[in-house]
Amino acid sequence: MGIWLELGIFGLVFVFAFWQMHDVRKAQEQTRQQRAREKAAQEGRDALDQEAAVQQATDPTDKKS
Repeated sequence: MGIWLELGIFGLVFVFAFWQMHDVRKAQEQTRQQRAREKAAQEGRDALDQEAAVQQATDPTDKKS
């Protein structure tokens, strides 16, 4: 009878380990998505900054005397 108790405990530990791995993978995917969103936002800001710099450099109304 003791073997069944040990097998039951082992089974519970095994299920718990799989559950934890599922949670870890889900958290990793969320982290990847968050980093991708932040990178896209940063690239968007960089593109706007570059566009503003080009526009300012070619702006004919800015007369420096």
